[in-house]
Amino acid sequence: MIYENVELHNVAEILPMPDVDGVRLQRVPESVRVELNPGAQMRALQPDNAEIRFVSEGITRVTVSSEGSTDVMLFHGAFDGRERFTITREPRTIQVHPAAVHVQRLDAAYWRDHPFAPNVRRLILGGRRRDPLILHGVEGDGVRPPEPDELPSLRYLAYGTSITHGFDAEGPHLTYVGQTAWHLGADLINLGFGGSAHCEAAIADHIATRGDWHVASLALSVNMQGFSMDEFYRRVFYMVDTVAGQNPDRPIACITLYPYFRDFGIEDASAQYGGTPEEYRQALRDAVAASSHPNLHLIEGPEILTDIRGLTHDLIHPGDHGMIEMGRNLAGKLKILNATHHK
Repeated sequence: MIYENVELHNVAEILPMPDVDGVRLQRVPESVRVELNPGAQMRALQPDNAEIRFVSEGITRVTVSSEGSTDVMLFHGAFDGRERFTITREPRTIQVHPAAVHVQRLDAAYWRDHPFAPNVRRLILGGRRRDPLILHGVEGDGVRPPEPDELPSLRYLAYGTSITHGFDAEGPHLTYVGQTAWHLGADLINLGFGGSAHCEAAIADHIATRGDWHVASLALSVNMQGFSMDEFYRRVFYMVDTVAGQNPDRPIACITLYPYFRDFGIEDASAQYGGTPEEYRQALRDAVAASSHPNLHLIEGPEILTDIRGLTHDLIHPGDHGMIEMGRNLAGKLKILNATHHK
């Protein structure tokens, strides 16, 4: 999305906030958000892997505030700017300086194959603190949105739970989908909904009708372990069949449940379960088989997260080691699917 003199990436809609003279960024349109469950409605406002992007000639001043507290990190193209900011309710102006002189002097031969040109300044949102962000304005000399040839040509969309959303990763670039995008050289569209990825028809229809992605992964979905097996199957079948059916030229990978504590013989006495982890995995296998679209593929979650040491101590959310392994493994599979699909 182009907004005034910048690009807002992984932002589907902005809502004017006249009381504070700014716009709130959200990852799905409001018309879709209000059709989701209450948890997902709230998560859709969290800006994980959303970015404020621009090219400029000198110091640029970006004024933002948060509806609570939001982490922001700076990248220059693919290069980590090493600057981290925590935005609170009081508007703050971030002064974004040009990249270090070594990057400015780097011959194009070393970066022309990078997905991002190094002159693209990227304020990446989300992390440990991920409350909704409000953009008040961007000022500076020669500020403009990036050109298409300064950005990745491949766009990767990911739907899933808090694991996709990025919970427990140290930063949005270290989520498994962030790592997958890194290995693919792709732009990431993160549609993770922590604790609330319930595969509603509204989000399935939204993904199916978006025209801005080339390959997708759908992690379906440990958040639905309280659903009956019949309801789980009905929802995941609608999602995978709808997304694949309306996008025959785009490969879609459906990922079964990643390993978690129930796979290790541990039950949560306070939780309601409609089936075992393996039954949920089998239901997704059956849904993919029943859909039979040639661009629809199944990936087993335990083949992506293979080492229990990659989990945090809750034995469900991966830490950084797990996220890195998952990103590497998933990217390898998606590369094969994408190459095979476009022969």
